[in-house]
Amino acid sequence: MTLNEKKIGFLGAGKMASAIIKGLLKSGIAPENISAGERWAPAAEAARKEFGIYVTDDNADVVQRSDILLIAVKPKDIEDALSTAGDTDNKLFISIAAGVTIETLEKMVGIKPRVIRVMPNICATVLQSATGISRGTNATDEDAALAMEIFSAVGVAMETPESLLNAVTGLSGSGPAYVFQIIEAMADGGVFAGLDRKTAQTLAAQTVLGAAAMVIETGQHPGELKDMVCSPGGTTIEGVAVLEHKAVRAAFMDAVIASAEKSEQLGKKK
Repeated sequence: MTLNEKKIGFLGAGKMASAIIKGLLKSGIAPENISAGERWAPAAEAARKEFGIYVTDDNADVVQRSDILLIAVKPKDIEDALSTAGDTDNKLFISIAAGVTIETLEKMVGIKPRVIRVMPNICATVLQSATGISRGTNATDEDAALAMEIFSAVGVAMETPESLLNAVTGLSGSGPAYVFQIIEAMADGGVFAGLDRKTAQTLAAQTVLGAAAMVIETGQHPGELKDMVCSPGGTTIEGVAVLEHKAVRAAFMDAVIASAEKSEQLGKKK
């Protein structure tokens, strides 16, 4: 069966779930094939109004009507969500909770559970997520293919061993926040130099988008592309020198590593 023939349920309808739902709908999945369990009334009502999907506060209801369940609650709330899920036999569970291991999820789901652990990012909202996917002990090739199809519908998805999923969390899971700070800082610099705020922000965002596209489309090392922009004694190398003096590269490396380590700590708490 293709994804269009599957019923997809969400345990949780917060920001990340909403991003994925929005992406799925944009990719052509029918609203009647999506449901969500959400206990917080404002979030439930927001999902109901924005997406036109079935939303309830009864997780067991969502599980019963779904073939695929996306666990989209906070890590600390997973056990509670699954304890109210009812009969989970013959269901595929896909978790987007940071740090919660496949072993932990399999113990929570039940007998011979089919589990896939995923780390997407918020850019799923605009169909540009960068997602890592790790299959569990009993997950089939078809299960993995369905997970890939879901997250390919909202961006780029790559299968990776679970041992590297914390690294994915630190890099692409948390990464949009780092890039948003870059865009904000570049725009601030443009404003300081005399540009109006709207122009500066648009130019900064498009510059980041264009640079990312060059890395992906050319396949060249970012260092090579950087050298293409840096003329001898020119304006760009002057700016690059400032970034090097401020240890910006080291700071971003440290941010990714710190986020990955935090993801690992969250997993150990379960």
